[in-house]
Amino acid sequence: MLFTAGCGSDGAGPGEAKGGVPVVEQGKLTTCTHLPYPPFQFERDGRVVGFDVALVDLVAEDLGVEQKILDTPFENFKTGAFLNSGECDLAAAGMTITEERKKNVDFSLPYFDATQALLTSQESGADSLADVKARGLRLGAQAGTTGEDHAKGQGLDPVAFESSDAVLNGLRTGQVDAVVIDYPVVQGWLKDPATAAAFTIAEDIETGEQYGFSVKKGNDALRAAVDKALRDARADGTYDKLYEEWIGPLPASAKGAS
Repeated sequence: MLFTAGCGSDGAGPGEAKGGVPVVEQGKLTTCTHLPYPPFQFERDGRVVGFDVALVDLVAEDLGVEQKILDTPFENFKTGAFLNSGECDLAAAGMTITEERKKNVDFSLPYFDATQALLTSQESGADSLADVKARGLRLGAQAGTTGEDHAKGQGLDPVAFESSDAVLNGLRTGQVDAVVIDYPVVQGWLKDPATAAAFTIAEDIETGEQYGFSVKKGNDALRAAVDKALRDARADGTYDKLYEEWIGPLPASAKGAS
């Protein structure tokens, strides 16, 4: 797995993977992501790792190529810009499947059932988004995400941060009193004893969200390859192992799901 900090490709040019699947760089499956977003994608010891990375590695293995990762702005995932420009083959960024986004990209099968979480300082006293609003507390969210959209839908005007790291930093430094973001991200943050001592999950927010990988509109060959890899991983137990490695205990309702 390769990691390129910027955008663009300096490889051998377009090519084909197994099964005639087109790729933007010969021998590579180029993935656009947005760092950091643990536990889905983040840097560790100079490499990009995480749940999304591990799943896309399965696709690359099936296609007989190597995954190459580009760190790009999250806003481009909603528009499909880097897919349309031929800089990436697919996007993997803990991205929720929405009808609005389907207008610009094609999604794989869902690979993760997601919820949002409201994380607050221990002193805030808030136990819900409604309480945050009623108390006039400052709320933060990652820009361009469904967490931000959900907060706005509840009549709040969250401070927008560019990355998940910036969201947490905003909470730690008192720029905001609470944040709304994907629950698995919060789980990862709370593994740090200092963070767990200072902040608490005030509300689990069930939004019915599901994550999917996206490809350029009409790229049915790659979408089918991604779907096959996900189905195979579910069937042979690989999905469960990766989930437990990167996310945590697998919910009973998700075992054996397809």
